[in-house]
Amino acid sequence: MTLIEHVRELRNRLFYASVGIVVGLIVGFILSDWAFDLLAAPYCGLDSSWTLGEVGQGKCNFLTLGATDQLVLKLKIALWLGLIIGAPVWLYQLWAFIAPGLHRHERKWAYVFVAIAAPLFIGGATLAYFVVQHSLEFIMTAGVIGETTQLEITAYTGFITSMIMIFGAAFEFPLVLLMLNFTGVVSARRLLSWWRTVVFLSFAFAAIATPDPGPFGMTLLAACLSLLYFIAVGVAFLNDKRKGRGKEIYAGLDDDAISVLEEERVPIGASDPVETPAPVEKPMPIERRFDDMT
Repeated sequence: MTLIEHVRELRNRLFYASVGIVVGLIVGFILSDWAFDLLAAPYCGLDSSWTLGEVGQGKCNFLTLGATDQLVLKLKIALWLGLIIGAPVWLYQLWAFIAPGLHRHERKWAYVFVAIAAPLFIGGATLAYFVVQHSLEFIMTAGVIGETTQLEITAYTGFITSMIMIFGAAFEFPLVLLMLNFTGVVSARRLLSWWRTVVFLSFAFAAIATPDPGPFGMTLLAACLSLLYFIAVGVAFLNDKRKGRGKEIYAGLDDDAISVLEEERVPIGASDPVETPAPVEKPMPIERRFDDMT
């Protein structure tokens, strides 16, 4: 394909991907109220969030500071749902554009890593949701004014979505290690030698990245990252054993030893005659050199 044909294909792929996202956005707008109720469940599980001070009594209240905050928040939730619902469409379009340039084994490993990445992200997001449920009460009661009654709606939603995104992205960490091992950059033994550094960086990352100031969420995230690291190292050891890495192929050979391959000499003869090149076609007029892209 020429450059213009690649650009034309990219244009068509982006168009179909946009259609999938727009359809998902419409569906997400319909489901946005249900999604917000799911996000608000940890907050509404506290007695201080209800008007009568007991769960199920009165109404679970949020503060709204701007006139358009509720509508903007609904559109944000709809956009996130649209990206998730339309993911099969835009991911397929992206893959259909990239896959022809990959080798067969590269496509095989891409399928494997994508199949692993999705459950890991979902697992991290689910863990973040339960962390918020358990740590929100501690956060609200450990302040200088004690337990509060209401939270600002956009700040709370940003807090819980940040926790979900950070936990989900952090759970992709073992995939990076496996990619380094499967491509032959580092061995499993080398990965295992980094365990002290990885554990320390896991706790440091959890302390800095998580917006949860309580110790429960940070400790749980760091522990999960450390566990995933050791699981990835175990898989890397199995991969090295399968490929036979770590064995000295040339052990026992002298550095000055001559190769056992026999020298094959091929006589050089006369070269084949060169054919006369075909004549160059006359260029098209300037007004006919442009297509629909240019």
